[in-house]
Amino acid sequence: MIQVALFKKKNQTEEKAPAADTNIDCKELVLAALDKKMEKGNLYDGCIIMPRGFTIDVKTGRVEDKDEVKLLQVIFIVTHDDFDEPLIDPVDAQGKTFEEAAKMAVEIFYGGVWHPLDQALYKKSPIHIPVTYLNQRYNFDMYAQSIVRIGAGEKGQPTMLVGFIKNEIPKYLGSKKYYWLRIYLAKHRDREIIEVRINGSVCTELNRFFKPYVDSWNAENTFICEKQYAIFVQREDDQCPFKKETVVEGAKFVVEKLINVKNNDEYMAMANELDEMMGNKDLAAEIRIFVPEIMAKLTLGYQEGDSLFLLDGDNRIEFKKTQLRSYFYIQQVILEFLNQRPPQEAVQSIVGKSVAFRELRKIIQSANEKAKAEGKDAEFAPKDMFVPGTAYKVGNENYKAW
Repeated sequence: MIQVALFKKKNQTEEKAPAADTNIDCKELVLAALDKKMEKGNLYDGCIIMPRGFTIDVKTGRVEDKDEVKLLQVIFIVTHDDFDEPLIDPVDAQGKTFEEAAKMAVEIFYGGVWHPLDQALYKKSPIHIPVTYLNQRYNFDMYAQSIVRIGAGEKGQPTMLVGFIKNEIPKYLGSKKYYWLRIYLAKHRDREIIEVRINGSVCTELNRFFKPYVDSWNAENTFICEKQYAIFVQREDDQCPFKKETVVEGAKFVVEKLINVKNNDEYMAMANELDEMMGNKDLAAEIRIFVPEIMAKLTLGYQEGDSLFLLDGDNRIEFKKTQLRSYFYIQQVILEFLNQRPPQEAVQSIVGKSVAFRELRKIIQSANEKAKAEGKDAEFAPKDMFVPGTAYKVGNENYKAW
């Protein structure tokens, strides 16, 4: 039996199930439970309108009726004008009825996501997080005082999961007004899941900090899960001179142009047009550089770390992708492009302009030649490679990253 408990700091392969009753509107059940739970909100036009510009939307995923247990997957989507990306919280819940499962999903969402967001709204018990990012200083308040635990049994008092990475968190925050951290840990027998996301983007290098903790769980006869959100709010207003929509427009332009660019003259003509379109040469340079690099990462299959390396003369300055505002805006455009299943030739044309692709090709060719000379059958491929991050250089004087 799965049990759910909410703890606050101030106190201490699936079988195919029978189809669920399609006459039951599970989204309506979740919205009704959410409307009742969120005392300061109002149900309007299929979503919950909260104070200070927050909106909570709901989507239902998997709905199953399995051995008289109702299983329900709910996706809660929180939006705000100051959010560059919606905060998305997927929740799995169950109950004897779908109404009971809907209520359970709402309780999990409320404890995991809305509690720290509510703290942020009313500035309750903030924890100061100073951040230095490329010689720029930002001050954030962190709100994280609740943990959702499922199947914890007699595991004792909850552990503040953010504590495992308290020294790493400032390395992942940049210039945005809001950031959110999602830590999800799960274990059943020998299978473990460790996932850490910042603003929805997976940060693989943070997983290792939780491995010993999850290894210590006894989950031989049960499923154990712990989840924690932390909300980070910058004390100053957002000073960035460009909007997400501008980056998206520029990235789409570069994707379209790079497919047909055949020589350096055509590339420079594209670059000059992009500079004029963006009105910001630093941003234009980031877009030109990262479109092919991200395309290579997503299509070649090699593993890449969380870092970026800015080459400045003889200096190699390391920081995180989540800190560079444009990076994941560009990645979103690339993912949308790939989801359209473009011709392979179009993808290859863009990937061929990636520095990482050219360097990996040299390394793999050299490794295969060495293996062949030694009489080995080993055949190296991009999937066998790990790259700590992407190195890049911007030629503009006084380059400023946001």
